[in-house]
Amino acid sequence: MNCVQSLLSVVWSTMFKKPVDVKTVQRLSGADKKKLRRTAKERFPQASDADLDAILPPKGEITLAKYPNHALVYAIEGEFPMIFNIDARGHDLFPTVYALWKVPHLLPAFTLKGGEVSRYVIGGADLMFPGISIPPEGFHSFEAGQPWAVKVPGNPAPIAVGITTMSSTEALKAGLRGKALRILHYYRDMLWDSADARYVPNEGFFEDIVVEDPNFVSTSQSPDSAEGTPEVTHESEDAAVDSSDTADPGIHNEATEEITDGINELKLPEDKSAEQAPDEKEHQTLTTEEIDSLLDKCLLQALYTSIKEKDLPMPGSTLWSNHILPCRPPGVTLDIKKSSHKKLSQWLQSKSSSGLISAKEDKYKKEVILLGINRKHPDYMAFKPEKRVQEPVEQEKSVAESSVTKQLEVAEIYKPSSHVKPIFMAVEADMEKYYSALEASDVVFRYVEKENLVKPTDKAKVILDVTLCDALYKGAIKKGSAYPTEIHKKDLGSTLLNRMQVHHKVTRGTQEVIRKGAIRTIQIMTERRQGNKKMTRLSGLECFLMDPDSLASELQKKFACSTTTAELPGKKGQYEVLVQGGVIDDLAKHLVDHYGVPKRYIEVYDKTKR
Repeated sequence: MNCVQSLLSVVWSTMFKKPVDVKTVQRLSGADKKKLRRTAKERFPQASDADLDAILPPKGEITLAKYPNHALVYAIEGEFPMIFNIDARGHDLFPTVYALWKVPHLLPAFTLKGGEVSRYVIGGADLMFPGISIPPEGFHSFEAGQPWAVKVPGNPAPIAVGITTMSSTEALKAGLRGKALRILHYYRDMLWDSADARYVPNEGFFEDIVVEDPNFVSTSQSPDSAEGTPEVTHESEDAAVDSSDTADPGIHNEATEEITDGINELKLPEDKSAEQAPDEKEHQTLTTEEIDSLLDKCLLQALYTSIKEKDLPMPGSTLWSNHILPCRPPGVTLDIKKSSHKKLSQWLQSKSSSGLISAKEDKYKKEVILLGINRKHPDYMAFKPEKRVQEPVEQEKSVAESSVTKQLEVAEIYKPSSHVKPIFMAVEADMEKYYSALEASDVVFRYVEKENLVKPTDKAKVILDVTLCDALYKGAIKKGSAYPTEIHKKDLGSTLLNRMQVHHKVTRGTQEVIRKGAIRTIQIMTERRQGNKKMTRLSGLECFLMDPDSLASELQKKFACSTTTAELPGKKGQYEVLVQGGVIDDLAKHLVDHYGVPKRYIEVYDKTKR
């Protein structure tokens, strides 16, 4: 099992982003393999037997890795992870990118507007509708909660797997705005990286971006193959190679060269790169030394004119697309690959070594982060920024739309129990649905109207027939006591709710979770530690869809103090944030103002005053 242990030696505290030790790894028995195959067939109905053989070989050993965060990963022993699920129940299966590279049609796929959007997806962001290219015939119908893949136009290999956050009908009503996919797994995350023999499927896959596969572009646009690849030949409005270009091999080769050589330059939305390519090629006669010099000039111009201290830390991709590129001279294509540094990360590291900036690599995202600027550096002080009007830049709306400040909604909802089942069935109400208090009351009043139970002599009261009386009181009346024969209308709804199962629904942006029972409160408690120092403990964040690690990092900057996170003893999956100092009141205010948590759900305890 050594090979399997090395293959699946990590788990992810936030899906597949942060490594944690694997809990257990075991081989599946023959019966379990058959059961997995049946479940996969139900989950992926478009898959043929041959498709399933490719990802779950009948004669191969399949291993199951279990993790503390309840994720399960099924892998071909000695090869690649193929299937995973996130809830440990084993039914909501998702293919890995390795499985999709073997069987690309296993899932339906959204196609991005261009390869530049892939930077965000493989950086761990969710997919927003503005980043998706809409086919001429419109989207295929889909429901919320379905597995979908993500592709780049002109590349048949999917780059990510996610779950839809709304149906196609809801998406159209929302004007195709908001979150389309909650991304669960993507190329270059820890699941992809866990395979010893990890690989990329074609030449369009790079470290920080995925673009068209040059080989696929050539074949897919030929008459013989165009019919078989409709999904990738029409969905990119900004594609650098149009189907009409195949008539001229020279034009086709030139466009393909631009795609493969210029991937580090983010395109701007509405930038018709196909039309501008010939003009830019005329100006692109810079030597390596000239490109190096231009890079340095653009960086200094950006440091002077557009990068503020409050913007730091800043990802290298953001620095490049939002600040460096807008500072280039008009008509010049700035290609980092044609510089002596070859890569953006190496260039930024060289500037960091020279002392102009401070930068380091994010070990999880594999991206260089700009941390600080040395405005006393000789190069900075000697530079004279150009006073020119910058062309307005319509930046592509980031698919990494943060859910931190999204409007929080908390609602108590109810599910019909066996007590009230006859009432709901009598009016043909859905027994599997969750009801608000108003909706549940409406159901019982529909029953009263149907059975004509309003008391003729007192319209404010309802007569209890056997069915309604049992639903409201059976098992709740003390033995020997008489059952009531009528009930006041104002008490009817609340009495019914007491006989239903209480749940709560928490919604933040497009995220939504339903849990059984009443919602727990957030606990904020300040206590004294050794040396009379104060420590504030914060727990219960999971109930309000707040990530403890992200909040700890945010509070560290806000209060300029040390913070840590720790799992609560005996409470699996529940964490607390420890904040140095007595910031109890400021913390409560921050949760209300920034995260939208209602005050009634925050409990504050100051043990230092006792």
